[in-house]
Amino acid sequence: MPQLPRQLGLLSLTATGICSMIGASIYVVPFMVQRHVPGIGPYVWAAFLLAAVPAVLAAFAYAILASAMPRAGGSYIFASRGLHPYWGFVASFSQWFGLCIAIGVVSYVIVPFLRDIAVAAGWQALAAQLSMPTVRLLLALALLWTFVAVNIRGIKAYEKTLLPLMMLMFGLGFIVIIIGFYFNSTEFMAALQRSGRALPEISAPFSWSVLLSAAAVLFSSFIGFDSIAQAGGEAREPGTLLPRAIALAVGIVGAFYFLFASAVYHTVPWQFVAVEAQQTDVTAPGLLAYVVPAGLSVWIVSGAAVALTNDLPAMLLSVSRLLFAWAADGVFPAGVAAIHTRYQTPYRAIVLSGLMATVGIVGCHLAGDFFLGVDVLVIAMLFNFLLMCVTVLAIHRVNPGLAGDITVIRNRRVQHVIAIAGIVALGLFFVIHVRRDLASDLPWYFHSTWAWLLVMFIGSLIFLVKYQKLKQNGKTSEIFTKLPNE
Repeated sequence: MPQLPRQLGLLSLTATGICSMIGASIYVVPFMVQRHVPGIGPYVWAAFLLAAVPAVLAAFAYAILASAMPRAGGSYIFASRGLHPYWGFVASFSQWFGLCIAIGVVSYVIVPFLRDIAVAAGWQALAAQLSMPTVRLLLALALLWTFVAVNIRGIKAYEKTLLPLMMLMFGLGFIVIIIGFYFNSTEFMAALQRSGRALPEISAPFSWSVLLSAAAVLFSSFIGFDSIAQAGGEAREPGTLLPRAIALAVGIVGAFYFLFASAVYHTVPWQFVAVEAQQTDVTAPGLLAYVVPAGLSVWIVSGAAVALTNDLPAMLLSVSRLLFAWAADGVFPAGVAAIHTRYQTPYRAIVLSGLMATVGIVGCHLAGDFFLGVDVLVIAMLFNFLLMCVTVLAIHRVNPGLAGDITVIRNRRVQHVIAIAGIVALGLFFVIHVRRDLASDLPWYFHSTWAWLLVMFIGSLIFLVKYQKLKQNGKTSEIFTKLPNE
């Protein structure tokens, strides 16, 4: 069986989770949610806090399972050994598809930030070029495949790329936080009037249904810590480091999210954000550009571009390890598990993931709106996280041997409380998201639910064909009752 070298330490694992979580979510989603969930108005912060609840419960489930099953392909290994091989494959196939689409979305969204940099610097001709659909498409593809190459070149190249990007992202992100709390809405409205515009007069009465819908969208902001589990096959001291890295990533990112969104809304009135989001793609740097000098705006927008860019290497590592784990188990073509002789990376799995992300880029380009990709990601990850909580409940009965290896929250009663609470919270968000998606008046092919179900059908066919062959050869018990070899 192919092996991956264990080279990732706590810093690199935590950075993988942080960089997978921060990016498009923090610089775009808290403001574009005003378009996607009309009426959320001033309650974005409350929706953020509500969205954190199921995310934290899912993180606990991941930490519990990762402590006992620290292997490449995280969620697939967890559910295939602790629940059933079919659900393990379906959950991770859903995850792989959703995250690959998200990689495409991030690649596509980076280009408008480059356009905003050109605008802030006064390079109007360049900004006009970057606004052209064809240019946006080609640049997004170039960015994606640059980081595919970085991932193929190995863990050292990955760390040398990811860690500096993360440090730069935090440094420039804190500039946004400081500016957001330094200025206030009065100064923003004065700047708005000087530009010949006025603050729109709209209201947004509180509604639980709107709040829950917005929380289901903002849940996407907390997706990414699972990438730590996918890299379990390359972590040093994985039983200890994986749960620690998950806890650190969720805690650091959660605090950063709340500070960042609160700072921007402190200066920019929600009424302006709500109206502007209906007309164009709004971003945090673009909103703050009304009150900061042009020179500083360039750095703020550059920071946003960095934050988006560092999503790509971390997420590519995550999704490629799912493919690697399937192939190593025999539920996907075995050749996908091939490891590069020089770089010791699953290069075929990385390339295939890049191809699916390319589909995400092209889909955004044809649809003219990246939120379809966000919706697909949310429904896929809600389903995946839901099954992880079910696995925590089932593993003691399905695979007591592996359940005995759990070292995080070892009390079974506490595990069950966490799992049941997670199932309820994630199940509620899943239902809300699907109902909202199906209730929209878009053509059927723009509904994330149908796209996701189609992918699940395809995944089920792949699994059933491959699993039947394993069953005929008498290998299912040998493979799915124990962990892959180190």
